[in-house]
Parts: sequence; structure tokens; C-alpha cells
Amino acid sequence: MTEAQPEGATAVLALSDGTLLWGNGLGAAGEAVGEVCFNTSITGYQEILTDPSYAGQIITFTFPHIGNVGTNAQDIETAKPAARGLVLRASITEPSNWRAAEHLGAWLKQNNLIGIAGIDTRALTIRIRDGGAPNGVICHAPDGRFDLDSILAHAKAWPGLEGMDLAKDVTCPCTYPWEDGIWSPAAPSPAKSTERFHVVAIDYGAKRNILRCLVSAGCRVTVVPAQASVNEIFELNPDGVFLSNGPGDPAATGVYAVPVIRAVLERGVPLFGICLGHQMLGLALGARTAKMPRGHRGANHPVKDLLTGKVEITSQNHGFCVLPETLPKFAEVTHVSLFDGSNEGLRLKDKPAFSVQYHPEASPGPHDSHYLFQRFVAMIAAHKAGRRTS
Repeated sequence: MTEAQPEGATAVLALSDGTLLWGNGLGAAGEAVGEVCFNTSITGYQEILTDPSYAGQIITFTFPHIGNVGTNAQDIETAKPAARGLVLRASITEPSNWRAAEHLGAWLKQNNLIGIAGIDTRALTIRIRDGGAPNGVICHAPDGRFDLDSILAHAKAWPGLEGMDLAKDVTCPCTYPWEDGIWSPAAPSPAKSTERFHVVAIDYGAKRNILRCLVSAGCRVTVVPAQASVNEIFELNPDGVFLSNGPGDPAATGVYAVPVIRAVLERGVPLFGICLGHQMLGLALGARTAKMPRGHRGANHPVKDLLTGKVEITSQNHGFCVLPETLPKFAEVTHVSLFDGSNEGLRLKDKPAFSVQYHPEASPGPHDSHYLFQRFVAMIAAHKAGRRTS
């Protein structure tokens, strides 16, 4: 980490405390501000960069070899990446994979993503781990000219993610059907599942692979915007309601999301939430959420399912958490992190509703948690069977 600009530097990462980290620019030229976080995954950089939950964030990759599988059209999680930028140890690796359709550097330019390489990512990660995620500005100037006073002022002035409703920036503009199931090399065309139940997915920044998992589990999926009203949702006659992942402060998004979720719970429709959707469910129950010092971002996080005693290795990306001690008595904790003991899941004792903090769709990440989609479908089936016999 150095203050003086080294010869040949074409990019800088400026932290809000005045620290300047110099390197070589990648992708688009320009400047972007955000929270500087780190992700420990060793695969799936394209899925990570296109995860809408990264809105407002600059991602430090701890894995040194980024770019070796290139990029392709199948691995994006949203059409327009929401991440602000990326920080790498080494320059982008040349692609060497049969699925590679384009070099990562060219893909970054097309998607207006700014990157910097040549950073001591180990030192930066330790800094974030010990001191929390700082705000920062990433700037790529191919001519090597930087207005450092302006860049540092921008970094210091950015208010941070607390209080930000970013779901409204990444949600879909209108209601639409999602029809594709899980993609696999053995089935290049996504499978179309036999429809059993109709699920309305509220899009707070939904990853595509979550929608694919719902379809492959036997659901017909209709996606609605984050600010869809209760009437708009129930006009679609859902068998179940899904609360998606997403970015920002759950308390800010909850201003309009919580009343809708409470109305869904009152009607007794089966409900399943992931990530921000988990936090939204917690808030709807009267619990509180809090900003985590550094968050959980990676594909190697152990989580214990308290209902079965099994330990899952999970994919995670969140900077806020539900405070379990604030949950009401009619809700119970179902999953906990074995890293720090934080809440990773909950369910209601008196209604068909549950949620998890992590990402069971495994994009990227292990597939240990795919069973949760089957659990949701089984809940819907049991609910419909109960209505028929009551």
C-alpha cells in the first residue's frame, strides 16, 4: 500500500480514510464509488459480478486467478451488472475453458465495469476483516492522470450502504414470466419443468439461477417488481410467494416491502425468502436487522441446519443480518453460521413460511442446499392438500 503514484499506474483505489492503492486499470475507464468488500470464492467471478446483491459495492477477489474461464452468456445472473467495480491481485488470466466465449477484459468494458489489478489483495482483505468494509472510489484513467483531491473527496462524502434502498434500482421494471430451468453441460437448452404450482417471485434483485431452481423444482414462476402491491400479487393467484435476494439496507427496502409481506403471511400463502428476502421476512415479523462489520461473501461458508443437524457448505453474499434475539416467540431459528454464530435461517411455527440468509441456488458455490427448493414445493403441496380436506 503506497501513497505516491508509481510510474505507469493507470488506476487507483482511494479509500475514505485517505489511503491510495495504485495499480493497472482494467475494463471500462472512469470512476465509481462504493463499499469495498471481499469475496473468497475460487470460482464463479462472472456470477459474482452480475449478482444484483452487489449493487453499491466494489469487490475484492481474494483468489488470484480471475479470468481463466473467460465469460459466456449462460453464467450471468442479471442482464445489467450492478457491482461498482473489482479489485484483483494479478492481471486478468487468459481464458482457457471450452465454455469461454469472450475475454473477461472485453466483457468488463462492454458492461461498464471498472477494475484495478496489481493490488495486494491479501493486505486489503486483512484490513477489511479487522476494520470493517470501507467506502472507496475506484478510478481507471488510461492516461495516468488523476484528480486525487476530487477522488478522495468523493470517497469521503459517500454515505455508505446503511439507509440505502438499492432494491428499487435493480428490480425488474414490470411483471414477466420466467420459464427456464437449471442449465447443465449435458442439457445446453434449459429444461422446462412440468408445472405443478404457481409461484410469484418478488424481485428485490433476483439472481436468475434462483428462478431456474424454482422452475426445476416444479414451479411456474411469475416475477413481479419489488414495489408490487398486495393486490397485484394476489391477482396472479399464487400457490406460493418467493422473496428474492437483493442489495442495500433491509430496513430501507422494508418501508414498502414489509407491509406486503405481512399481508401475504396473514393470508397463509406459503412463503420462502433468500438473503434480502430472509431479512425482509425477519422485519415483517417484528425483528431487527443490523449492518455486519465485514459481511459474509464466499462459497465456503459452513452453516448448520438445526432441524436436521447437518452441516452445509454454502455460497453467501450479505452485509446485513437478522438479530435472532429480536425474533418473536412464534418464529424459530433454523440455521446458524459456524463461522460467527450469526443467524442463517428462520421459520414460523404457526404459518407456512421460512427463509435462509445464504444462497441455496449455488451460483457460484456448492450444491448442498438445493433441497430448500424442494422443501418449499413440499410446503406448497401440503398447504394445498390441507385446504382441499378442510
